[in-house]
Amino acid sequence: MSADLAQIYSLRATAPTKPKIVAKGIQKYFGNVLAMKDISCTIHEREFVAIIGPSGCGKSTFLYLIAGFEKPSGGDLSINGQPVGGPGPDRGVVFQEFVLFPWLTVLRNITLGLDIKGVSRAEAEERARKWIRLTGLSGFEDAYPSTLSGGMKQRVAIARALTYDPEVLLLDEPFGALDVQTKNYMIRDMQDLWLEANRTIVMITHSVSEAVLMADRVLVLSSRPSEVIADVSIKLPHPREQRDPALRRYEDEITAILSAEVDKAMSLERQSIVQRS
Repeated sequence: MSADLAQIYSLRATAPTKPKIVAKGIQKYFGNVLAMKDISCTIHEREFVAIIGPSGCGKSTFLYLIAGFEKPSGGDLSINGQPVGGPGPDRGVVFQEFVLFPWLTVLRNITLGLDIKGVSRAEAEERARKWIRLTGLSGFEDAYPSTLSGGMKQRVAIARALTYDPEVLLLDEPFGALDVQTKNYMIRDMQDLWLEANRTIVMITHSVSEAVLMADRVLVLSSRPSEVIADVSIKLPHPREQRDPALRRYEDEITAILSAEVDKAMSLERQSIVQRS
């Protein structure tokens, strides 16, 4: 990989920003199986970082560690210099599946977290309507989830997470459950939203094109037990155009790294099968 691609740099920041999320030597066991052997990285404030890797390498598990849903078996994980001890209001999570309450309207789904927190109805609705407008949901405030398309349901989930005003937004394959046309439309439409949100964002994805189109940096994980094998900065301004030749060069670089890792994992798996037979 060329040195300019590997350099850690974010065009969204006018000056170096302070570390937001720091992972040092993270390990994770599931029973006797070592899923992660050494995840070490630093994600800075207001940086958009995409994490990609072979299937089963622990991408989503690492996101859940940041969210506080899981605990690491070893290593140190901190946010704002404080150890992650569990879930907290400083982190919002958007899952691949549409986790909406069918008996609540769009507006009530989005204000739910603020309602539980005890925020006044007027303030909750004011904050929700901002993100309803920015996610393109205006006019659907009183609609129920059963009447919405998959793309619109995911917009509701994103608006709900942002309305709660988290410092860190965690996206677990947010477009994975959408058809190709809807996903491409959503990605194009959401680029301006990420800039408006101005949050630290960590996104898990299987799509290299999705990662380079949206993120400031792309972390590539190895196969299980995983570690960070590449840290690529996408030094292009936002919003980006998918047909940009410069973007395609980044995509080719990352695809080559990922393909080599998948080939290595498959070779090791075949060797293991031969040894067991």
